[in-house]
Amino acid sequence: MLFVLTLVIFKTVFSISSAEDVQVDPNGYVMYCPCMGRFGNQADHFLGALGFAHGLNRTLVLPPWVEYRPSDVKSHQVPFNFYFDVKPLEEFHRVITMDKFMEELAPTIWPPEKRISFCYMSRNSILNKGGQKEADKGCNAKDGNPFGPFWDTFKIDFVGSEMYAPLHFDVHHGSTAAKWLKKYPPDKWPVLAFTGAPGSFPVQEENRALHRYLKWSEPVRAAAMSFIHKELPNAPFIGIHLRNGMDWVRACQHIPETKNLFSAPQCLGYNNEFGLATPAMCMPNKEIIIRHLRKLLKSSNYESVFVASDNNHMLKELANSLKKNNIVVKKLDPGNPHIELAILGIEKETLEDFPLRSGLFQMSGWQKSQCSMMNSELLIAMD
Repeated sequence: MLFVLTLVIFKTVFSISSAEDVQVDPNGYVMYCPCMGRFGNQADHFLGALGFAHGLNRTLVLPPWVEYRPSDVKSHQVPFNFYFDVKPLEEFHRVITMDKFMEELAPTIWPPEKRISFCYMSRNSILNKGGQKEADKGCNAKDGNPFGPFWDTFKIDFVGSEMYAPLHFDVHHGSTAAKWLKKYPPDKWPVLAFTGAPGSFPVQEENRALHRYLKWSEPVRAAAMSFIHKELPNAPFIGIHLRNGMDWVRACQHIPETKNLFSAPQCLGYNNEFGLATPAMCMPNKEIIIRHLRKLLKSSNYESVFVASDNNHMLKELANSLKKNNIVVKKLDPGNPHIELAILGIEKETLEDFPLRSGLFQMSGWQKSQCSMMNSELLIAMD
């Protein structure tokens, strides 16, 4: 069975605007380019940006997701609401999709001659090979990929740059929000357009809980449920998320000196109060995975295992090892990371190599207390 989200099919659905007129927010807007990394990094940054906009009491302009396809030189921008439902976010804070903002509000409150890009300090232009000249100093917000293609998607050019140092994005402590308001009042600066995301990576602890407002769009949910109903027996199943590509192998080499690598803090704590990461957590071998699978199989009436991976799904190894248990082992074919994450959010049990960069969304709705370590080797998250 093929489970593919096709942007063309759903584009007309997501392009329909509300019949109601969009009201201008007098408190201003926060806009940014999600220009660091792929989905996992962008998702962490999004939570930070949402917390930042809430702290400043500005409406957050929901950027498209930046994707990279092997056959294309430039990045592709996928509408935010292609993967996620917008309405749940509105329960927490005011948001508007970027295409809607640019179409209905930008011409009046953010005309071309007033479009200023924000950055902490000047970025050296990729066109300047002989050192940055005084005249070239600025954000250079459209230099490179995905920066240029992202802003070009909305026909945005900047007429100037604003360096906001020493301000930062932590609006949860001290008087940071008040300092932003004082320096950039919304009546003079209706739009704060950042070159990169106004949030930290990994996500700041105070912003982690915001993932509860991120709900998969109906097409993603439907694809996930369709796979479950057609490919997995009608019984609880175990989900495994394996990162074992070469990039992950190299990342795990940093575990000894980087105890809070990527999403590790969600279960180990931001100060390692719940333990220290080990190489086996980051890159568990086949024996570790199978040992914990068998422990889970003894605890309930599981009939199937779903595997998501960026490289080796280990389907044959797992199927052979679990043959006596009459367990079905499946993967999504062709693979789709968003549908796979949605499936992993539905299962009863999840085993994952640790710490995954997309873990915050895979574990959406779960609390820190529901994370436990088994033999200090592999994370088990229970729904």
